[in-house]
Amino acid sequence: MFYSVIIPVYNRPNEVEELLCSLERQTYKNFEVIIVEDGSSIPCEAVVRKYAASFPIQYFYKPNSGPGLSRNFGAGKSKGDYLIFFDSDCIIPENYLKEVETQLSCFQVDAFGGPDKADKTFSKIQKAINYSMTSFFTTGGIRGDKKRMDKFHPRSFNLGIRKSVFEALEGFSAMRFGEDIDLSIRLMKAGYHTCLFSEAWVYHKRRTGWKKFFKQVYNSGVARINLYAQYPETLKPVYMLPALFTAGLTFLLIGSFFYPYALAPVFLFCLLIFIDSAKQTQSLSIGILSVAASFVQLTGYGSGFLIAYWQRFVLKRDYKAAFEQTFYN
Repeated sequence: MFYSVIIPVYNRPNEVEELLCSLERQTYKNFEVIIVEDGSSIPCEAVVRKYAASFPIQYFYKPNSGPGLSRNFGAGKSKGDYLIFFDSDCIIPENYLKEVETQLSCFQVDAFGGPDKADKTFSKIQKAINYSMTSFFTTGGIRGDKKRMDKFHPRSFNLGIRKSVFEALEGFSAMRFGEDIDLSIRLMKAGYHTCLFSEAWVYHKRRTGWKKFFKQVYNSGVARINLYAQYPETLKPVYMLPALFTAGLTFLLIGSFFYPYALAPVFLFCLLIFIDSAKQTQSLSIGILSVAASFVQLTGYGSGFLIAYWQRFVLKRDYKAAFEQTFYN
């Protein structure tokens, strides 16, 4: 099988260097790489040229349009039987493509995805953020890192899809956030078969600071409401948990002015996160940082969800409303 690895990039040459270095070490060699520079002011073309002798690689620069449309652009230049999309902040284990090839020889699926992990070289904040994004006690279950193999919703940081299926669905939508979930929904509605390849995982760096992380998860909360507006049947009660957490936390903070023990549930939650993270990571400091990361994630997602709901369904504004200060300005 021949694979086209497509990577949209925006101002991340150092991360692209790490990603391409990891692709150079792949034990399965039948692939090409397509880098799509999405209007960056800090291009990575010089980094890409360094790997021209290692594997087939193409570099394209285009005006900024967002990750989804940049992936579509790359797909239009591809030659692979399957397209594999990675985020530029990923590092790929050397046996990733070999594992995908093994799985596809057994399961002829139309699309697949895999989980993500934190590499030992990641900073403590990155490891804490990774915990908050994968933990059962936050929204790890919502993201789909589950044991069940069928009806899996792949995410764009680690997503493979048969090229003919991608073309039949006309690729990603123009959404600036949540476009991968939109694609997964359309895959399901069209009757295509998706699958979780649990051993085809990647190291995912995510954000390196609290402000950027909050912005990312806030946009995820907004995207969930925009998807609900388009696909009402896809909003499950579990997606509302961060919003309930955010509202409950606000209520308890106000209540603490009148009742000193009102914050007891908050402290218990902090202790639970700390113990679980410290046990998983074997680090007390990451355990402490994981508490902060969990609160940033849940309140960021929850506030984005609540604000977008207010704007879309109460004020009756269009889908760009909650993103206007980030993507659509």
